[in-house]
Order: sequence, then C-alpha cells, then structure tokens
Amino acid sequence: PSLSTINRFNLNLNLFIQPDLGLMDKGNRFNSGEFKYRDPPLNRWVGLKTENFTLRCFQPRDLDAVIRINMTCLPENYTPFFYLQHYRNFPKAFYVAEVDGRVVGYVMSRVERGLSNHKPLSIVKKGHIVSIAVLPEYRRRGIGRALMTHSLEGLREYGAEECYLEVRVSNTAAINLYKSLGFEMVRVVERYYLDGEDAYIMSRRLT
Repeated sequence: PSLSTINRFNLNLNLFIQPDLGLMDKGNRFNSGEFKYRDPPLNRWVGLKTENFTLRCFQPRDLDAVIRINMTCLPENYTPFFYLQHYRNFPKAFYVAEVDGRVVGYVMSRVERGLSNHKPLSIVKKGHIVSIAVLPEYRRRGIGRALMTHSLEGLREYGAEECYLEVRVSNTAAINLYKSLGFEMVRVVERYYLDGEDAYIMSRRLT
C-alpha cells in the first residue's frame, strides 16, 4: 500500500476521524505491552509456529527501525511525523514484529470515513492498511499474515466496518495473502505508483 500518489477515487470521500479515546484507555490486549503472538478473532488459519516471533504495538522507540524497514522494502517512503501521527491517532492498528529483539516488520493503519466498497452509496467507517513491510530474510514465516490480522482486529476495535488497501498489480504474493484474509479486488487505479504501475484496490468487510 502507498500514499505516494493521491488516490483520486477517495480524495474527496475519505475524511480522517479520531479514535475513541475512551476505548483507548481501557485495559486490553491491544495496550502497548509486549505479548507473544496469538490468533485474534478475525484469524481463521492454523499452523503458525508462534515461538518464531513476537508482535507488539508500535512505540516511538521503534521509529528508526520502522523507517529502515520501509526504505529497504518499499519505494514509497514517509516522514517521521507521518508515522508518529498514526501512532498517536490509531495505536491499536500499528504493530511491529520482533525476532530475537530485532524489529523485522511492521503494519501501519488508520480509520477513515468514506464511501463503502461493499454497501452502495453508503458512507461508513473503514480501515485503511497504509503500509506493511517485512524484511526479505524474515518472510515466509507468517509474520506478514500475523501483522495483518492484528491490525484488522485493531481497526475493528475502532469501529471500522470494512477495510481496504492498495497493492501493485504485479505483487502476486501480496495479492494472494490478502485474498486468503478475505480481501477482494474492487477496482484498478491506473498509474497509482510513482513509477507508473497500476494498483488494485482490495477490500473486505470487518462486521
């Protein structure tokens, strides 16, 4: 997913909303404390060796590591302020994955209000997977899937009814992962990325 080029389909439709601060204050498993990975309610897959990595919510101390991962894995890069803004507004949808104490992957998401991809002519709260990346040497371990499922659960906690993302049309591995998590293609945005590649908009219901 990328914000490098404005998605003209959503430019005038998606308005930022603030998280439910009362919900954020409640003691639950999405607080910033570290925890070993366990399947959230949205997860329907089995077989992950959970001892291989740890998931926890992003903390400001992770900023340098997350920026390095982003710059290593993706051509779409962001300012430090952009990451911290998402951390402040949507902390339960911003996760990092660690292996032996090293941050090796992250997912950053937010909640918007805009036209539904599933309910014609309806304005809804919807999650947006803004950016997700895992270092190449740590892929194929289930880390990307685990990051996605926990971020989706966080978005649902914020009241999102559905979730969408952008993905390069050539990124078959990511497309297959998103399909396995219930996402479906809803449209193509031509020349979405800076290098001219098209993007699929993929979406799924959360309720």
